[in-house]
Parts: sequence; C-alpha cells; structure tokens
Amino acid sequence: MPINNFPLRVVVQSLLLLLLAASLSRSQGRFAAPADIIVVHGRVYTEDPKQPWAQAVAMYRGKIVAVGDDPVIERMRGMGTKVINAGGKLVLPGFVDCHIHFLDGSFSLGRVNLEGAKNPADIQKRLREYASEHPGEDWILGRGWNYAMFGSETLPHKKYLDELFPNRPVFLEGFDGHSYWANSKALAMAGITRDTADPPNGAIVRDPQTGEATGALKESAQDLVAKILPKPTRADQLLALRAGMKWANQNGITRVHSAGQDFEVLDLFDEMRRRGDLTVRMYIAYFLNPPELRPADLDAIEHARKKFHDDWIDAGAVKFMVDGVVEAHTAAMLEPYSDDPSLKGKLFWEPSKYKSAVAELDKRGLQLFTHAIGDYGVRTALDAYEEAETRNRKRDRRPRIEHIETVTTADIPRFGKLGVIASMQPLHSYPDADTLDIWARNAGPDRASRAWVWKSIADAGGRLAFGSDWPVVTLNPWEGVQTAVTRQTSEGQPEAGFVPEQRLTVAQAIESYTLGAAFAGRREKSEGSLEVGKLADLIILSQNVFDVEPRKIGATKVVTTIVGGRLVYQAEAK
Repeated sequence: MPINNFPLRVVVQSLLLLLLAASLSRSQGRFAAPADIIVVHGRVYTEDPKQPWAQAVAMYRGKIVAVGDDPVIERMRGMGTKVINAGGKLVLPGFVDCHIHFLDGSFSLGRVNLEGAKNPADIQKRLREYASEHPGEDWILGRGWNYAMFGSETLPHKKYLDELFPNRPVFLEGFDGHSYWANSKALAMAGITRDTADPPNGAIVRDPQTGEATGALKESAQDLVAKILPKPTRADQLLALRAGMKWANQNGITRVHSAGQDFEVLDLFDEMRRRGDLTVRMYIAYFLNPPELRPADLDAIEHARKKFHDDWIDAGAVKFMVDGVVEAHTAAMLEPYSDDPSLKGKLFWEPSKYKSAVAELDKRGLQLFTHAIGDYGVRTALDAYEEAETRNRKRDRRPRIEHIETVTTADIPRFGKLGVIASMQPLHSYPDADTLDIWARNAGPDRASRAWVWKSIADAGGRLAFGSDWPVVTLNPWEGVQTAVTRQTSEGQPEAGFVPEQRLTVAQAIESYTLGAAFAGRREKSEGSLEVGKLADLIILSQNVFDVEPRKIGATKVVTTIVGGRLVYQAEAK
C-alpha cells in the first residue's frame, strides 16, 4: 500500500537515510546533513591551537559543523547550501567589542561628529553645516571634541557656540564622555547660574573672575542639562539601533559587551530579536551608580539576569565607575597631577561601600566591570576584587577592570595573580595631540611611561580583552588593531612609537578581540574561535592583516559578516 501516494519502499529508504545521517560522526569534517552555508577557498585563521589554519568552514543551524580543507567542506554542499567563495581572503572569528555604549553610539551616527576637528573654527564650520541641514529651533546634539582642539584653554567655552546659536540650545559631548559643552541657551534652560552648586562627582566649570558657568561641564554636572533634553521615542530608538547594528556588522562586530546605558532598553533588543532584526549579540551590564548598592539595584539586576541569559541577550554583569579621566583631572591618582600639584582626582565611590558592593555581587555570581583609569582607581578595584575573592572563595570569577590608562609597577602582576581581566581600548592610546600634549602632560613622565601597558599585563599572566568604548572612538576594530601593533599614528608618529615596548603582535591583538574577548564574557566554550560546535560567527577581510605593512592594517575592510550562520553583511562587489 502506498503511504500518502508514496510507495512504502521509498518511505523506508528515506527513513534509513535519515537514521544513517544522524548516526554519522561530525568529527574530522564529516557531517551527514547538507550544510546551510559554507565558506570555501579562504585563508582561515581559527584561533584553535589544534588546527590554527584551514581553508573552509561549514555551518548548520547556527553552529560550526566542520573546519578543514576545501575538498572536505565541499562534500557537505547540498541543493540548498549557500556557498561563499572567500577567494583566498583572510577569514577570522567574528570580532567582539568588549566595551561599548551601543544606544549612545547608535544615536551618534545621526548627530554632529566633531572627531578630527582641528580647532574652534573647524568645530564652528561643522556646526554651521549641520544646522543648515537641520534648520529649526531644536537642540543641536553631537560629540567628539577633544581637549587639544582648544589649545591652551584645554576646555571649551560657550562663546564659540553663542556666536552661532544665541537662541538655539547646543549640547556637545567630549570624545571621552566625561566632559560636555553647552551654550548659554542650554545653560539657561537647565537653570544653571553662578549660584548653582556642583553636583556630587561633578563640576560646573566657572569663570574665575565672574563665577559664571563657562559652558564646560565635568562628569555628573552634565546631568543638569541632559535631564532636560527631549526624550527620543521608542521608534527613534529602534531606528538608531538598527543603524548601529548595520554599522557594527559592516565592521566585523558580531558581539558587544555593553558598559552602560543599554540595560534600560533591554526590551528593545528583545523586540529586535523577536522580529529577526538582532544581528549583534549583546552582553549588557547594569550601571551601578554610587554611593552604594541598594535593594532596588539588586531587584533590577536579578530580574534581568533571570529573563536574559542566552546566546543573543545576556544581562549577567554589573558596571561600576570609580573615577574619571586624566585630561579633566578627574581620574583618581596616587600622587598629584604633574601639571597641577593641587589635584589628585578623587574616587566616585567611598572605598568601603565599593568593596561591600563588589563582594555582594561577586557572591551572587555576577561578573563585575569597573571603570578605573588613574593608578589609584586601578588599585582600588584590584583591592576590592582581592577582598571579594578572600571573602567568597569563589573560583573562575573573571572580574574586569575597564580602561587602565595608567597603573603602578607593583599592581601590574596582580591582574594575573587575581584572575582580573584587563579590558582595554587600543585607540584610547592613539598618540595624537590629545594624548601626547594633554594626557601625558597631566599624568607626568613617570605615569606616562606606564600608559596602556597591555603587553606588560599579558606578560605577567593577565588576560586581555579589547574594545572601543564607542562612541568615544569609532567601533571600527581595525584602527584599534593597528594602534595595538604600532603605538603610532597613521602617519607614523612618534617615530619610535608611544611607549613602544607595549606593542603587540598582530596575533595577540586579534586574540584580544576574539578568543580573549570571549573569555572575558565567559563564553570561550561557545565563541571566539572557529571550531566545531561553536557559534557560527565569522568574518572575511579585504586584506590579510598578518601580511600587510602594520600602518596599513587600519585600512582593512570587512567583506562578509556571518552571525549565527546568517549572512548579515556583504560588501558590494567592485
């Protein structure tokens, strides 16, 4: 008797074939079912020490099912298999950005970009162009100015904005996210006068003669203006996030570790996932404001952790910020700043309350990120992590310190000893005028000799994880790789390199964005390398970064990005 018009013999044969397919080994590239997608004719750098190089990769249902030579992978092609010919190009695991502010960065794509401006006149030119394209009386928002753009003034003044916009509010974020710039209209709308007190952990910069606000706002003082900004709608946020994900995929980013401002929109990422729009995996930290850990914080953290804990959205981390930045003298230092001995910066947390919060969250199994830039801030974080380890006796905790712009010689080996991950951003060390003329001047020669010491930390047994801090700098990781390898500008300055002994090899830099980054997110068993069983996240590059002249690494373009076995970006053929 036929079954549903098919002869019994055909049905039996089909069942036998399915059983046989299920029983065949997937090892050594033998995978029974046709792959969903295969990449062939590539130069595949796997990050797997057992098989460092290969030619091709096969993916099925979002995971890697084989890595090997072309003939092995070609046998896995079926009628519906998508085949990508890498054409001899370099294939890498998808890159992870270990420190990012994704929603902020996504919004920045549609605002004034001041990165690379030379001086106030150049800034004004960009603002005029933006205003002509966006007429009206709405707020002008943007970011990217740095301290070197203002010469000896260092900090911006409202006069440059008032000349152009006496009646239109302007609010511009500094490149580091720690200082802001407002015009008189924005200050007036925020109610900031000479009598307005500085908020905790913030400063309204004032004219020394008149006491009037100059327009520069340090640290938490920016909240006085930020709280009156028009709130973006949900539709605005989703539109921005889609643009941000497109940009991330275009640059080879397959996962990000959010270090603030994204926890509040977890539901938006969840909505994007349900719609199939989520093309970047998200590891999102709760930002814990000082002065202490509160029951409401714990409720929010635990609720999110229970709801979001899969391969696409994970809310298992908490972010602290214990100090500010060197350029604004708000990073906490053990000794006074070289350019102003009256200043040492200060901690944003009282040490005992910070240590208490660290110990409690560590006991709950949450991963901890701590922003610490000055050497006192870094030591405070290390001390807190060491105390938590002593109190909780937990293993494989993997706490992290973010940034680590300067650190004492004595504290460098503590990263490896305590298992503290150094989460650093190579482009922060880019030796431009801001770094060499402002940062190095403020820090002084001794501390500057230990600027961004990623190699020293790695040599002493510490683990590195790299990111961008987007929108502080571009999320394009290839400029970061170049900086990590050269410690020079793209023009080759300084000729000898900025603290050149901290240079990394290309392989070390790539590992810090891939397998090291996966380890930093507690996901090295499922991500970070191209191995059978891991998530199918990979990228194909325009050039082989192992072979090109180091100062040309930053020109690398991503040709193809695959996330979860899905093609999410492919460059147009030229």
